[in-house]
Amino acid sequence: MKYQDYYQILGVSRDADTSDIKKAYRKLARRYHPDVNKEANAEEKFKEVNEAYEVLKDSDKRQAYDRFGADWKHGQQFDEAGYGGGFRGGTYSTGGFSGGDFSDFFESIFGSGFQQADDSPFRQRPRARRGADQQLKLDITLEEAYNGGTKTIQFARSPGSPEMKKLKINIPKGVNNGQRIRLARQGQASSSGGEPGDLFLEMRILPHRLFRLEDRDVILRLPITPWEAAEGTSLKVPTLSGSVELKVKPGMQSGQKMRLKGKGMPGTPPGDQFVEIMIQTPPANDSAARKFYQDMKKRFDFNPRPF
Repeated sequence: MKYQDYYQILGVSRDADTSDIKKAYRKLARRYHPDVNKEANAEEKFKEVNEAYEVLKDSDKRQAYDRFGADWKHGQQFDEAGYGGGFRGGTYSTGGFSGGDFSDFFESIFGSGFQQADDSPFRQRPRARRGADQQLKLDITLEEAYNGGTKTIQFARSPGSPEMKKLKINIPKGVNNGQRIRLARQGQASSSGGEPGDLFLEMRILPHRLFRLEDRDVILRLPITPWEAAEGTSLKVPTLSGSVELKVKPGMQSGQKMRLKGKGMPGTPPGDQFVEIMIQTPPANDSAARKFYQDMKKRFDFNPRPF
């Protein structure tokens, strides 16, 4: 049998008295207990400490150990389950203590967090339950989605509760319609003292009076006159980042689109803005206007319906 220096394992001198041995054991048991120490060798260290204490705390065993060393049992096989214990199913059992004494002893070391179990003198108390997650939909404007920034929201702390919670949030620049933002530990509180749940905000971008959103692209319908479409023109058109000059080529038709690269929603890559040409015809609401259209009909040999 391999010789183990029990005095060295407990860190005491060979003439240490029982109280010193017990004090050293308490300290090491707390340090290496597998429910506390998750290092790979913690369980093995705990076994060695228990084995050493089982021998040195007993005057007869200690005398035999001091005299015969590794052969202190006179050839009897050392039963590790009887002295060093074993780690089974998330708990640790030992044979060196009676059930009640062992439980009281470890409660004095680790506190009341360890309690008696059917097959083990102690186990760790279960963790407190986490609070429930909350799901909310947040209406934002297209400008808020484009620019990002902070926004203060107010919502019920739990479903059906009259108690309201106010929270300042950050909206990411270029957030998508339907995108969810997770706010850690801002959900419902735990009823058992655990950490709160998370809050999930679903972004819902409201309709805009000028722009239409298609994925990350922005669509603008641009009304122009027939003569502007025929002759071409330069116009200032709005974008989410400010007005830009747009050159309309001669002969543009309704429904044709012009692309403003990178003027859509921010991202990697950013979206584009598409300007859809919409030719608007002046109304023929008086005799002079009607005569003008009649003259146009005679002047132009034009049929827009090739079918």
